[in-house]
Amino acid sequence: MINSSSDPMHKRFGILYLLLLLLVAMTTACDSNRIFDQNQTLKEGVWKSNERLLFEVDIRDLMASYNFYLQVRNSADYPFSNLYLFITTTYPDGRLSRDTAELTLADYDGRWLGKGMGNLKYNNFLFQKGVRFKQQGTYRLEFEQAMRVNELKGIQDFGLRIEKE
Repeated sequence: MINSSSDPMHKRFGILYLLLLLLVAMTTACDSNRIFDQNQTLKEGVWKSNERLLFEVDIRDLMASYNFYLQVRNSADYPFSNLYLFITTTYPDGRLSRDTAELTLADYDGRWLGKGMGNLKYNNFLFQKGVRFKQQGTYRLEFEQAMRVNELKGIQDFGLRIEKE
């Protein structure tokens, strides 16, 4: 009769099982601070100048600090090294604020930044760090491309991610 606790195959299975559990715990723990993560795909990889990408975020915890990330997936067809954005925020009480952002997609030599292989690159930009909300409710964030072209080619997806600090 074989004692299963001394069986080498049983020990390997147990170690692999523990490693798998640890990996699952680590990947879910890393994402536990995420409160919002949404991407929008641009039709045919074209962001038109009159097209606003809208994200609605419900905020309840006013004591926490938040980090905002802007996520861009671009193709090698993108004709610029950066991306300028206009950002309009509508607060729960109806007030508006407007901001501008510049995201760098390529270095000075024209090499694409970000992750990915082949024609597509993905960038995750820290836009604002340590933001504290003053009102509970739904915030509307609208993003417009500000590149002074009617049809901006090469932006496949644009997204917003918010995490608790």
